[in-house]
Amino acid sequence: MTSGADRYTVISADCHAGADLLDYKPYLEKRHHEEFDAWAAAYVNPYEDLLADTADRNWNSGRRLSELEADGIVAEVLFPNTIPPFFPSASLMAPAPTAAEFELRWAGLRAHNRWLADFCGQAPGRRAGVAQILLNDTDRAVAEIRRTKEAGLTGGILLPGAPPGSGVPELYSGAYDPLWAVCAELDVPVNHHGGSASPPLGDEPAARAVFMVETTWFSHRALWHLVFGGAFDRHPGLRLVLTEQGSGWIPGVLDMLDYYHGRLVAASATAESKFGAGLAASMGRGPSEVWREHCFVGASFMRPHEVPLRERIGLDKIMWGSDYPHDEGTTPFSREGLRIAYAGLPREEVAAMAGGNAARVYGFDLGPLDALAAKCGPLVSEIAQPLTEIPPRATSPAFAPGGSVRVW
Repeated sequence: MTSGADRYTVISADCHAGADLLDYKPYLEKRHHEEFDAWAAAYVNPYEDLLADTADRNWNSGRRLSELEADGIVAEVLFPNTIPPFFPSASLMAPAPTAAEFELRWAGLRAHNRWLADFCGQAPGRRAGVAQILLNDTDRAVAEIRRTKEAGLTGGILLPGAPPGSGVPELYSGAYDPLWAVCAELDVPVNHHGGSASPPLGDEPAARAVFMVETTWFSHRALWHLVFGGAFDRHPGLRLVLTEQGSGWIPGVLDMLDYYHGRLVAASATAESKFGAGLAASMGRGPSEVWREHCFVGASFMRPHEVPLRERIGLDKIMWGSDYPHDEGTTPFSREGLRIAYAGLPREEVAAMAGGNAARVYGFDLGPLDALAAKCGPLVSEIAQPLTEIPPRATSPAFAPGGSVRVW
């Protein structure tokens, strides 16, 4: 959809926010305050971007609105970014807690959720906050999903990863059926963000390079775990969003999953069907059909080589994101980021991928957002022009050379 001033209404389906460390305290239950004071006094923040003078982009509502509007963005989906109480690192990347760590970590995530509800309330209709849960206690997670939905967090939940060795059941496990049931009942999107499912790789010098190569693949696993585990068949209202994991991999992976699904449930005596005896009923429909009916992609960022695959991915599935306030984000060059991906495409396709699909998935009211976009959204004519020069200060992979490289 476009606004009345012939501008696009841009909704970033991938942004990040969080409170400054000490500002979480009022959102913690009082019984944890003393422990929080001791933990905060000893904590050393390992993230340079959270120590820089730009760190307040995570929690300074006025600055955030101003910078996003200047970048042509009128609304955002908010994933976590800063360090919640009692966590060793940003929660998106933190390993699953041990039994001894669970109570305090759970208290910390609930404090973040309360803070996030207030933060979204400072910009009504423009922020869809993604609530956090842990997989260690399904009953508590279900209760928190209900509470955060009532509190006004419209971004759904962040599904933690369950990498090998995490100590929690794999995502295909029936143990999570209560989670899928409540999300389907409340129409809550289940978001799985890139980087959140990698196993620990140690401290060897190559570990960070290996992480870069493997992290998106580990995040993709949520798709085939839920598909082959039959979650979508048991819970027809369930929706899965895969964010910041690329999008070009989707058609090929769906072809691969369809192949194995077909072989495993085949009526003929294939080797795979013998190996997968009894799977046909539990696996349900084919992966491509499940994708078409239940799944979406937070495509931050969609790069030029991925755009020709948009119809195979699904034009109604793709949601562009800026990744604000990360260094790898497109801000302040999001107009250029949209141009390098979408220049020359039909207007209605750009409108859907740049904002319309996110509005539908996350429940944004496009009326007020269209009115705001009429003042600050990128012009349709501007985005139609191919980008001929990369902004010199751009740091986002959206502008990286080598667009034919396939990102898993």
